[in-house]
Amino acid sequence: MTPESPLLLNFGHPLTDPQRAEIAAHLGTPPRVHEVRPHIERHRPLADIAHELIENIGLSADEWQTEPLLINPPGLAPLALALIAELHGRCGYFLPMVHIRPVEGALPPRYEVAEIVNLNTMRETARTRR
Repeated sequence: MTPESPLLLNFGHPLTDPQRAEIAAHLGTPPRVHEVRPHIERHRPLADIAHELIENIGLSADEWQTEPLLINPPGLAPLALALIAELHGRCGYFLPMVHIRPVEGALPPRYEVAEIVNLNTMRETARTRR
């Protein structure tokens, strides 16, 4: 992998080898993957939890603004939103997001990478609808 390989911040379930290959196909290069296993205490403020999770990744202020990043969000929607806010504040834009969906009819259940969603482009498009 080259230094330009994007860093995937994985807050979801561990990625399977086929999912990693699908992500690489979407990106055109295999990402570096930083696994984050959020186990949160629901009584704590989400802003504090998001800050701690992101802080523990260990990137510098410059790296947050210059590294090619994308996110596989956690399944807990409130935490995902808090992480997006924290990341936007550090990076200055919405990170692209890995969209993983169930494979229809698969037994046992399996999940595939549906797409890489460019959240920043979605935001810019939405701004035209004001």
